[in-house]
Amino acid sequence: MIDKTTIYKRLNLTPEQLAAFCNQHHILELSLFGSILRNDFKADSDIDMLVVFDHSAIPHLSLMDLVGIEYHLEDMVGRKVDLIEKRSIVDSANWIRRKNILNTAQVIYASRPVLSA
Repeated sequence: MIDKTTIYKRLNLTPEQLAAFCNQHHILELSLFGSILRNDFKADSDIDMLVVFDHSAIPHLSLMDLVGIEYHLEDMVGRKVDLIEKRSIVDSANWIRRKNILNTAQVIYASRPVLSA
C-alpha cells in the first residue's frame, strides 16, 4: 500500500485542503481506489474515489450536484476524477467489482467513523 505522503503528492493537495473540501460538500468519508494506490499510476491517470455524503445535511443530492462536486475536485487536483457514491458499490449486483473496489479502497478523509455507507 502507498503511504499518505505519496497519496497527497499524487493528489496535489494537502490534508487540510482535502478536509476543507470535504467539509464544504458535507462529505463524511472519502476513499481512493484504483491506480492512484498502485505503482502503475501515470501522469495521465484519472483518480477513482468513493464518497459518503452526510445526507442529513444534503437530503436531496442530485446528479447535477454530484457532477458539480466532481468538477470542483478535478479543478483542485488537476486531473480527471471519477467520484462514485460508496453506497452504489456496496449495493452493486456485480459482486466481483464490489469486492475488488471495497477490498482495495483506502480512506483518506473521515469526519467520523462510518459504519455503513
